[in-house]
Amino acid sequence: MTTIFQNLGVGHTDEEIYQHELSMADLAEPLGFDSIWAAEHHFNGYTMCPNVTQFLTYMAGRTKRVKLGSMVNVLPWHDPIRVAEEVAVLEHMSNGRAILGVGRGLGRIEFEGFRVPMGESRERFVAYADAILNSLESGYLESDSPAYQQPRVQIRPAPLRSFRGRTYAAAVSPESARIMAKLGIGLLVIAQKPWEKTVAELEMYREIYREINNCEPPKPIIACWIACHEDEAMANEMYQKYVLRYSRSALEHYEFHNEGLADIKGYEYYAALANNINKHGIDKFVEFLANLQVRGTPDQVHDKLMEYVDMVDADAVLGIFSYGGMPFDLAKNNMRTFAEHVLPRLKKQRALAEA
Repeated sequence: MTTIFQNLGVGHTDEEIYQHELSMADLAEPLGFDSIWAAEHHFNGYTMCPNVTQFLTYMAGRTKRVKLGSMVNVLPWHDPIRVAEEVAVLEHMSNGRAILGVGRGLGRIEFEGFRVPMGESRERFVAYADAILNSLESGYLESDSPAYQQPRVQIRPAPLRSFRGRTYAAAVSPESARIMAKLGIGLLVIAQKPWEKTVAELEMYREIYREINNCEPPKPIIACWIACHEDEAMANEMYQKYVLRYSRSALEHYEFHNEGLADIKGYEYYAALANNINKHGIDKFVEFLANLQVRGTPDQVHDKLMEYVDMVDADAVLGIFSYGGMPFDLAKNNMRTFAEHVLPRLKKQRALAEA
């Protein structure tokens, strides 16, 4: 399960949001979930988790078995040494349960807030990721990249074990997929584009990965916003009120409709998307984005998730159950209903597949 600490200004204070999301995270292990994830964002209520590793380290002390994943650490906003050190600490605090998710960022408000030129994000990401991943293997961080100069320093506490096979990136554009393949990183698929396009880009990534690394790539992970209720009408109401509201908040935060993004180096991919949104209207895109998420009765949710898993040959699904100003009791019911009626079936099918 994934916590997003979202406050869209619909009647709750940040304190109330935090206490609710922490209580949701505390439910994950008792309800049978295999991992807890969080997403990094800054400077508004879209997601109020500015330090994902700090939150995961807190959860390491409150849990015993669940994996702890970042969805993601946005590398261009950080000093690579601090990222490597924080991940190493999380590894020791959790006894090796960390999963490292990395990304290069898209929110213009965040790049401006950190005074990081957005047009440098790709070069910074590649240099930072390379240095961090190598340091988690060797215990030393150094770089002579034009985008990142760092004399050799030791990472202490020393990393417990390799992060190969448990490092993922949120890659959207085809160019990003190429970069992840070269870095040997798996993909985190967040439902936000037509599935046929996602499938094609995944296949391209797999081909590059095999060519470069001479082995099969890690299977992808899927992240979906879920509205699960035993009453189908109620699940549809959750979609209308909260999934659509979340989808609109995503468009507003990332400015998918801003054609000016295409003028920023490394973000040319978004020209066609912005043009399409402005041609057909923001409401159409919000509805499209929402329809990619999963809603319905437990049976309907299970079947849709399995459809997505089979489509991309995914290894795991991350469910987000509290979002869009959803009342706290409804969010907990959403999570519990999924855990009781959907999660055991997904686990059984995964166990059969592994066998």
